[in-house]
Amino acid sequence: MCAVQAGFLGKRVLVLEKNDRPGAKILISGGGRCNYTNLFSSPKQFISGNEHFCKSAFAQWTVEDTISFFETYGISGQEKTLGQLFPVSNKAKDIVNVFTGLCTDLGQEIWLDTEVQKVENIDEGFMITFLKNGRINTLRTSKLVVAAGGLPIAKLGATDLGLKIARQFGMNVTETAPALVPLAITGKDQSWYETLSGNSIFCRVWNDKASFEENILFTHWGLSGPAILQISSYWRPGEQIFIDLLPNENVVELILEERELNGKRGLLNFLAGLFTRKFAEALGDKLPVQKNLATLSKTELDVIGRLLHEFTVKPAGDKGYDKAEVMRGGVSTDELSSKTLEAKKIPGLFFGGECVDVTGWLGGYNFQWAWASGFVIAQNI
Repeated sequence: MCAVQAGFLGKRVLVLEKNDRPGAKILISGGGRCNYTNLFSSPKQFISGNEHFCKSAFAQWTVEDTISFFETYGISGQEKTLGQLFPVSNKAKDIVNVFTGLCTDLGQEIWLDTEVQKVENIDEGFMITFLKNGRINTLRTSKLVVAAGGLPIAKLGATDLGLKIARQFGMNVTETAPALVPLAITGKDQSWYETLSGNSIFCRVWNDKASFEENILFTHWGLSGPAILQISSYWRPGEQIFIDLLPNENVVELILEERELNGKRGLLNFLAGLFTRKFAEALGDKLPVQKNLATLSKTELDVIGRLLHEFTVKPAGDKGYDKAEVMRGGVSTDELSSKTLEAKKIPGLFFGGECVDVTGWLGGYNFQWAWASGFVIAQNI
């Protein structure tokens, strides 16, 4: 996006790409469909050391700008759920092709299989040392844009290059961690989750920082699914998360209503009507499912209500960068101008995208930050 927008302004940009093809992370996003923005994107859906930092970029490049940009080059969007916008074609490669096609048309070069080894600050800009075709080369530039992504999915070429460059120039880096990542359960509870592997339930998941209503997915090692990925960005090791397994309902009231009509109905069959049979049977480890509704005591009803509406989980950890969608943390926003994304200490050095301490929710938000930061940098290089 930065190279394309700079090209529109008549500026020449050379993209140094480590991989053998551009846009590897775009190509796998959304299961290969690419959720390229979100209709509801605003600064509220982003985590950062400075909650106001991204406001300027999002004012300069809006969701409407993203939609218009892609429509201009043949991509119409379709909303799936919660504002998530995908290409009508459902092909992520169409998004990549917009950028590569425009780079070609605008004379912007992309060098593939090019691995940056070192960056040095020289009198009139920067000296970049890189490896290409087995040979070490150097080039000089007056302006340098670091859009090297974050640490997730190393097999796609992810590295800490952006963070290394920032540290090299004396810039602070906010502590990084996997985000939008599944959570692991270990110990005696793991087998319970393992028996439910593959079950998906619509829930409300929350902690003292955030709350999300979407599906959770039980796995053989713990919990995944959209709601878990969302809350993981706000979770820290050692903390608990809470799950309302029946949001927007009161299970005790439902039991009392059913008891008036059919007190002999078993709790197991009642719960199987609210969840899958497999999940209802699994709840037998924690609830008196062998009893019928009429014989449930007030204490038992209270236990059922607490368990289903405030199911408490203390994850052992997350599944790491290989399973994470994005990285939390990154180059400190204190080090950058929010209006230009230029490093305050190093004129001509810009940082954008995931390597900056701006992390969006699941659902196209991180792409909107990528496009916006690329646009902003292009105006100022």
